[in-house]
Amino acid sequence: MTPDDRAWGAFSDNPPWILDRDTVIWRGLVEGLRAEARSQLPALLTAPRIPPVRRLVVVVFTVGKALAPWWWKRRRNKYASPEASRADLSLRMRQAIERLGSTYIKLAQIISSGEGLFPAELVEEFKRCRDQVPAETFDDVRLVVEGDLGARIEDVFTSFSTTPIAAASIAQVHAAVLRTGESVVVKVQRPQVGVLVRKDLKVMAWMAPFLVGRIKIAALANPPALVELFAETIVEELDFRLEASNMLDIAGILADLKQDGYVIPRPHAELVTRRVIVMERLEGFKFDDVAGMKDAGIDTEAVIRTGMVAFMEGALLYGVFHGDLHGGNLFVMRDGRTALLDFGIVGRLTGIRRMAFLRLMLSATTNDVKGQITALRDLGALPMDTDIDAVIKDLRLDQVAIDPTTLSGEQLVQEVQRIVKALLAYGARMPKELMLYVKNMVFLDGAIARLAPDLDLLGEIANISMLFAQRHGEQLGRELGIDPTQVEINLDSVKAGLGVGSDVNTMTYRDLQKRREIIQKRMRDHVAR
Repeated sequence: MTPDDRAWGAFSDNPPWILDRDTVIWRGLVEGLRAEARSQLPALLTAPRIPPVRRLVVVVFTVGKALAPWWWKRRRNKYASPEASRADLSLRMRQAIERLGSTYIKLAQIISSGEGLFPAELVEEFKRCRDQVPAETFDDVRLVVEGDLGARIEDVFTSFSTTPIAAASIAQVHAAVLRTGESVVVKVQRPQVGVLVRKDLKVMAWMAPFLVGRIKIAALANPPALVELFAETIVEELDFRLEASNMLDIAGILADLKQDGYVIPRPHAELVTRRVIVMERLEGFKFDDVAGMKDAGIDTEAVIRTGMVAFMEGALLYGVFHGDLHGGNLFVMRDGRTALLDFGIVGRLTGIRRMAFLRLMLSATTNDVKGQITALRDLGALPMDTDIDAVIKDLRLDQVAIDPTTLSGEQLVQEVQRIVKALLAYGARMPKELMLYVKNMVFLDGAIARLAPDLDLLGEIANISMLFAQRHGEQLGRELGIDPTQVEINLDSVKAGLGVGSDVNTMTYRDLQKRREIIQKRMRDHVAR
């Protein structure tokens, strides 16, 4: 029989317990806890006149000590190749970040999702920060668990593994079995993480304004907004009752969408506290274990397709989406469904911004360039008084797209510099919600490379657009004030974004990656001259 809670939540078919979301005690506290977390933000985001000197010294010393040997070897040409230099630098950066703790590990996790944006050596090294961070001692874990649950571990669990399954920035996860017999995992917050994160945010709030205008690409990333994003997400991550509530929210949305390709682990109705979550244990293949999935008969292209649709549906229709996708936060079960984990960061688009996001997606699939720029302005990427027509002209969006593979390294660099300069002139910034969404899209980009390199990207985008029109056209048309039957899909702007002409009708990820490698090599060769 189908479990009762499967009617409203995207849960497993073999439950360790049945959830009634209306009677979960900690769920009723969520609004107050969120308000309390938000109330801390002004103090955390106010840059002090004098920085937290002790922590700043620790950060500078730790990074400097780690990088000094690399700098010395590089100056003396001790590396056999540029790749060897980058690999050593990446290793030293990762070791320094692990010593600095949770906030910097979270930064490394974001970079680890940036395949194609950051050097491959750095991405690979920082992937270890997802779930292979040095763990806390079991004595410290015991203190947190027993302090929050108000009972000895032996009184709640018949077994509790002393070695964690995974250890990441904020917490680590242990396998356990409840006294009532259910196999569970227990997520336990690191003991001093709350104090350390707040100190680091003070350091970042002090440093961020100094980066604006000094590092061009940092101006586009909007360092103060990045710090604000860290503050908002990490402060909420520090209360696991909020995370457990996020799990129920996402499970409910996926069920409403009849999206059966995802499974959310059930949190325990009683054993959730500020620093501890007891949840259902699910098992499956790591997201990069392509060989294991294929040997088990799993259609890896279907896994990717489901992920793309579900991710977009949640954001477009509900304004809610998992905000921290990476390989350590999901795995594929033997039945082909994807288990989604770690809900500390959830993106929430509300009101005007959700409508702007809807218009952005619609404009992208109908080749409405002006609509896209207007939507980006309404999302906060451009000032509200921006001259949209001038932006289109200055960025040459009204001209036929240039195939970047036809340009020399010098021309590519010049084109990037031209675009960055134009965007800065208009005060372009990356709004917080868009940061999370783009970060997730970068992860999906890398996932396609591993799981579905021969997937026709243009064909999939067209199919997803048609699927949305069929499933949700009436609702989207009503919200946007348009007649959905009059909307015509035109992927020319998508093709332009990929750097190909309007006459190209198919492009696999493998084709796209070859083009990227050509572009990256030409730019590297030019810079190295």
